[in-house]
Amino acid sequence: MGKKVVVTGVPGVGKTTVINGAMERLAAEGVAYTAVNFGTFMFDVARNEDLVSNRDEMRKLGKDDQKRLQQAAASGIAAMSADANIIIDTHSSVKTPAGFLAGLPAWVLRELMPDMVVLVETDPDQILMRRLGDASRVRDMEGAREITEHQEFNRAVSAAYAMYTGCTIKIVKNENFLLEKGIDDLVSVLR
Repeated sequence: MGKKVVVTGVPGVGKTTVINGAMERLAAEGVAYTAVNFGTFMFDVARNEDLVSNRDEMRKLGKDDQKRLQQAAASGIAAMSADANIIIDTHSSVKTPAGFLAGLPAWVLRELMPDMVVLVETDPDQILMRRLGDASRVRDMEGAREITEHQEFNRAVSAAYAMYTGCTIKIVKNENFLLEKGIDDLVSVLR
């Protein structure tokens, strides 16, 4: 059975950049991982049902739609991970107009049963600047205080995931000009 590692972080922290760098380095060492984006699974289902037209609309869907889409994604990813090492690129929580929504609720964790949850974090001001510089996305405007609150909530909900599944938690920093250090830290736990 392969290793299942959930890699999370708030929007703009650079988690996908860290994942891609780690996968490239591991591939050079002969260690194979497949990266799967949890949100892409959810988005594909939602788009096929004409619920949304872009990824940024996903967080505004109602709780029942979110739950159904999460279940569909978890089932699809669990089926893929039977014999392969897999990195699940997702969010520990999603900030919605009604409050934080757990990204990996019990019905998702029962399907996935990850071996580890990795939180990619950095200074809130760095995240804010990255968001402002990313013209490819339409993000809700938040200040450093809200970003800090979101990262703190991610730590709390990740601890709950560990309690439920028995997985470990690792925090990887993706600070400006120190991307290689973040990649090194992720590679060290994926080997």
